[in-house]
Amino acid sequence: MKSKNNISEDKFNSKWGFVISCIGSSVGMANIWLFPYRAGEFGGAAFLIPYILFVILIGFTGVIGEMAFGRAMQSGPLGAFKKAFEMKNSRFGSFFGLIPVIGSLGIAIGYSVIIGWILKFLADSIIGNIVNKEDPAVVFTELSRDFGSVPWHLLGLVLVLICMSFGISRGIEAVNKIMMPAFFVLFLFLAVRVAFLSGSAPGYSYLFKPDWSEMADPRTWVYAMGQAFFSLSLAGSGTVVYGSYLKSDVDVVSSARYVSIFDTLAALLSGLVIIPAVFAYGMEPNSGPGLLFITIPSVIRSIPFGQIFAVLFFLAVFFAGATSLVNLLESPVEALQKRLGWSRKASIAAVGAVTAAAGIFVEGDLLSPWMDSISIYVIPLGALLAGITMFWICGSAFARNAVQLGRKRTLGKWFEPMTKYVFCGVAVLVYILGIFFGGIG
Repeated sequence: MKSKNNISEDKFNSKWGFVISCIGSSVGMANIWLFPYRAGEFGGAAFLIPYILFVILIGFTGVIGEMAFGRAMQSGPLGAFKKAFEMKNSRFGSFFGLIPVIGSLGIAIGYSVIIGWILKFLADSIIGNIVNKEDPAVVFTELSRDFGSVPWHLLGLVLVLICMSFGISRGIEAVNKIMMPAFFVLFLFLAVRVAFLSGSAPGYSYLFKPDWSEMADPRTWVYAMGQAFFSLSLAGSGTVVYGSYLKSDVDVVSSARYVSIFDTLAALLSGLVIIPAVFAYGMEPNSGPGLLFITIPSVIRSIPFGQIFAVLFFLAVFFAGATSLVNLLESPVEALQKRLGWSRKASIAAVGAVTAAAGIFVEGDLLSPWMDSISIYVIPLGALLAGITMFWICGSAFARNAVQLGRKRTLGKWFEPMTKYVFCGVAVLVYILGIFFGGIG
């Protein structure tokens, strides 16, 4: 076992390694299967405008807050909340800090199952089954039944855990430096290929043609807010942990700006690949797993050189999913290291065992309600608690100094009202409206 004093020595080597890792944590399934559907559902450009506004708002308040909170406390949520509440002579910090850790582990349990699905479709693409032999709907039905994807699920989880075992700079940072650029390059290539498909034009209209009447519908703003909030990976956990591995000379404001920009580009790029392809072959766009595992493979079967398209597509989706899962698992791993003084490999083994055991039993009919429950009730609560703790419990002076660290330009007067009132207000709304609507992101 490593001593507690040595745990935090491993940090991100560079600002760009940190930024790319944060982008990796943000770019995930929500960008790929939900964003294109939401954009079309709520008026194309009429949805994009409030979505981008919320990305800017949340990126320059909540994201920088979580990054700076972790760095200032030199700890993930469990230790960061504990230290913050001790400043007010309160012992409730460990309790509140446990909530985002549980949320992160809960989502990771379900996410690892989906990673297994992606691996199965990637393998079938490589050997040509999806294109030439198997019906994607039949394959997905078999995978998504109870205990239907155990070998693939465990394989995906083990691959992610192996990457994490190399540590922060040689593991998380190195993996993201490969997978995230590869994701963008692959999806850019696919977007160009899709543009040449006959009949793809209606897909671009679906995504970008504005129906301005939708902006008068409050639901457009609610779902745009939810999409931005969840897409930026706000949960009071992963971004806090990554912030704790960040060196003091890095500007978190500019880091948050790059994360927001590239996360939005990933969502738009996903839309440019998926929706025009779906329209080109006369199929209906839908949200959720069905889009990735039934609709898109059915489209791929009709495209010339479809096998190559399939391999590139599912490889890129795997990169997006794997980097997100790394971030989700890092929170409970770091908590065991800091709380119990365990070695990194022992912590990874324990978290991996819990994730695998629970994941096997949520495969099938339990997966969707499990993911919905965690994403509606726990994840936004963790983000809200992190915002309240950073901007209210720690106080304005602490928050300003933490964000200012490593930054040459002085923060403007906007910082306090935008973080204490606007962001925390948005977090409250996301939590309440998520429960009311049954999920908004």
